[in-house]
Amino acid sequence: MSLTDYRTALTAPGARGPVITSLLGRLPIAMVGLALMLYVQRQTGSFAAAGLVSAGALIGVACGSVAQGRVMDRVGPTIPLYVMSGVFAALVTIEVVVIELHAPVALMTALAFLVGISEPMVGPASRALWGRLLPPGPARDAAYSYEAISMEVFFILGPGLAGLMVAMPWPGTGVVVGAACMVVGSVGFASTRAARSHRPEPTPDAGGSLLGAIASPGMRTVALAALGFGILIGFVEVGVPAAAVAAGHPTAGGLLLSLLSVSSVIVGVAYGLRPWPRPMHLRLPALLFGFAVLLTLLAVPSTLWGLCLALLVAGSLITPQSTAHSVAIEIAAPAGTATEAFGWVVTSVTLGAAIGQSISGQLVEISGPTASFLTASAVGVVVAGILWLRRGTLVPATSRADLSLAGN
Repeated sequence: MSLTDYRTALTAPGARGPVITSLLGRLPIAMVGLALMLYVQRQTGSFAAAGLVSAGALIGVACGSVAQGRVMDRVGPTIPLYVMSGVFAALVTIEVVVIELHAPVALMTALAFLVGISEPMVGPASRALWGRLLPPGPARDAAYSYEAISMEVFFILGPGLAGLMVAMPWPGTGVVVGAACMVVGSVGFASTRAARSHRPEPTPDAGGSLLGAIASPGMRTVALAALGFGILIGFVEVGVPAAAVAAGHPTAGGLLLSLLSVSSVIVGVAYGLRPWPRPMHLRLPALLFGFAVLLTLLAVPSTLWGLCLALLVAGSLITPQSTAHSVAIEIAAPAGTATEAFGWVVTSVTLGAAIGQSISGQLVEISGPTASFLTASAVGVVVAGILWLRRGTLVPATSRADLSLAGN
């Protein structure tokens, strides 16, 4: 790829509307859940209650992304996005009312799950649309890289925005603003000509298994890579704010996390121009292993300034991984399941983040942030090892045939 390929992708006929509206729809993707958690904590005074509500929303997102993706693969994105945007707006309204009334935590958690499952999945829909707008080649790969870069920027900036908005006169501001952006962006994307004209053709592979896209061994490997990545991000999202609190600057946690996006975007664009390792079956384990090793740097600094520098270095491999996950779908997903396949990536990252956050929270309470960072690194190395053992599932069939002939 080259920078020209990025320009070609983003200026392709029919791309401008989806690009702009999908950006608005994805901006709060990592903001709504955290804003909801902070809102509940302010209203109830309980981190335990806030954690349960946040977990409910994350699990809902994990379930909804795959289900919505499968439907979009069959009927296109417009109708599902319209329907889910309306349902999501209604459920967020009910959740806010319930929180304001100090309802039982069980009710708030159940509603948070429904809020999460109804979040309109504009991200997978946007990613799948590039297969229609661009032919296979560098420009399409650049489009997938752009999708990953924008998604990761929002995943990192979301906590910072949520932390700023919870400090406003009404702590529910972040929830409402995030939900409004998501609804407006999703409806706008669904209304674009490119989305409305998208009519997927059924294929034998798309409906060949009740498991859908995840029936493919290669897709299971991609999902595992995304799960491991999400776990490590979850550790960091708890460990960094905990380090800020320990340093006497509790409000700096969200801003520190935003530093990850600086090096992530810069290195992500450069890495897209010259990816290494080039074969995808080697790239996924190598990137996760490298990220895990870099996380050990977060355990070294004794000051917040040192942690800032470590975050800039560690963040350099975030976007390259997300880009690799997106491009790997081209190799691993059965025909006709592109939207659902990306839904599995979102699900895996979300579940991984939930796992990482829960384990990291316990470690921080017991041993402090350093133990959390070192454990994250160890987990990443283990998952990278498993990916290495499964690397054969991402070797294209033609390449395996060539290797077999060479061996003979």
